[in-house]
Amino acid sequence: MHSILDLPHGIPRKDVFRRVLIALNPEPFQRCFHTWISGLAEAARKSTGVGRTILSVDGKTARRSHDQAKGLKALHAVSVWAGDYGLTLAQTACTEKSNETTAIPEALKLVNCKGAIITIDAMGCQKAIASQIVEQGGDYVLALNGNHEKLHHAVKEYVDAQLDDDFKSIPARRHMTEETGYGPEERRIYVQMPLPKEIVSPHEWTGLKTIGVAMLTTVKNGKTTSDVRYFISSLTMGVKEFARSVRGHWAIENSCHWILDMVFREDESRIRQEWIRESFAWLNKFTLSLLKQHPTKQSIAMKRRRCAWNEEFLWEVLTNSIA
Repeated sequence: MHSILDLPHGIPRKDVFRRVLIALNPEPFQRCFHTWISGLAEAARKSTGVGRTILSVDGKTARRSHDQAKGLKALHAVSVWAGDYGLTLAQTACTEKSNETTAIPEALKLVNCKGAIITIDAMGCQKAIASQIVEQGGDYVLALNGNHEKLHHAVKEYVDAQLDDDFKSIPARRHMTEETGYGPEERRIYVQMPLPKEIVSPHEWTGLKTIGVAMLTTVKNGKTTSDVRYFISSLTMGVKEFARSVRGHWAIENSCHWILDMVFREDESRIRQEWIRESFAWLNKFTLSLLKQHPTKQSIAMKRRRCAWNEEFLWEVLTNSIA
C-alpha cells in the first residue's frame, strides 16, 4: 500500500483501526460509505442493463457480538441488498429481530426505491412499510405469515378454493420452472391473480393490486418435500415479474448473508463494543460489495486473498477499475 498511501511508520496494526472505529459514530460513517455505494449502484445499473431492480430487505444477527456482563444483546442489522448488482445499499442496526419493523423503514429511507421492486419477508409485511415503499416510488412483494393471521388465512383459503378448477374461473397467470442437475430436483410453480375484493380492501394496503402463491417441490435422495408461500403485492399482473421477485429475494441469503458467515466469518466475530461492531458489520458488507463488482471469475474467498497478495489487484477492487 506504500504506492497508494504515504505510510512513514509502516502499515497500521489492528489496534490503530480499533481506536479509529471506537472514535467514529457509525451513522455518519455509514452515510459516507453509502454515498460511495450509490455511485457503484448507478455504474452497475448501466453496465448490467437490468430493467427493474429487485431490492431484498432482510435482517441478520451477528450471533457472538453479545456481552452479557454489560447487558449488550447481539447485533441485529437490517440490510437492503441489490442482488442484480451484488451491492448492499443500506444497513440499519437494531438489538433484536423483533425490532425489524422499526429498522426497515429507516433502511429504506437511505435507498432510492424509484422503479424498484422491494421484497420483504413476513416480518416486514406491515401497512406502514407498504405505504412508504409506494410513496418512495417503488413496488412491493411482501410475504404473508402468522403476523397477519387473518389476511394470511383469507389468501390461503381463496387460493385453495381456486385449486378445485385449476384457477380456470379467475384471470390467474401461471409460471413454472424446473431445475435438475447434480443437486436436488426442484420444480417451482408461481401463480399470480388480481386482488379479490372479498379478501381485503385495497384502501387498507396502499397500492395493493395482486396476490400470489409460490409452490416449491424438491426431490432429493428419493425423498419429496414441498413448501407453499403466499404473497401480497403492488405489482400489476405479470407473473414472470412476480416469479423473478420471489426468487430474487433469496439472493440476500445466498449471495450476502451466507458469504458473510462462511467467508468473512462474521458469526464468529467477538467484537463487542457497540459502535465498532456496527461499523464493522457495514465494512464487511461494503467489502463484499466491492469484491462482487470485480469481474474476475473467482470466488469471494480467493479475491480476498488476492487483495492481500497483490497491491494492483487491491487497487482495482477499491477503485472499481481494471488496468
